[in-house]
Amino acid sequence: MNVTGTIDHPLTHDPQKQAPMTMPATEPTGSATPDLSTAGALALHQNRTRDMQLIPEALARAHMHERRREADAERQAVRLVAARRMQRRAERVSLRARRALAMAVMH
Repeated sequence: MNVTGTIDHPLTHDPQKQAPMTMPATEPTGSATPDLSTAGALALHQNRTRDMQLIPEALARAHMHERRREADAERQAVRLVAARRMQRRAERVSLRARRALAMAVMH
């Protein structure tokens, strides 16, 4: 029984055992579609596999970058709240000093 695989369900996942990809007869000569040999298919498969293995690292890097940005924003918000609190305190002290000065001048 001669069973051939399909694109979705290949007979084997090993690129060495797959038939080399060739251009169809309907494809014009010199088109943009490259002729992939078995070595080309293997390199393409290895690159795709390497890219798939690097996806969790890229996600982790993006996650860390987002957490760092959130921490920076949180620190900036805390500094802003503290600065506003100190400004209000300074304004109250200044007002108290002006009142004390006015009272001293009037008596």
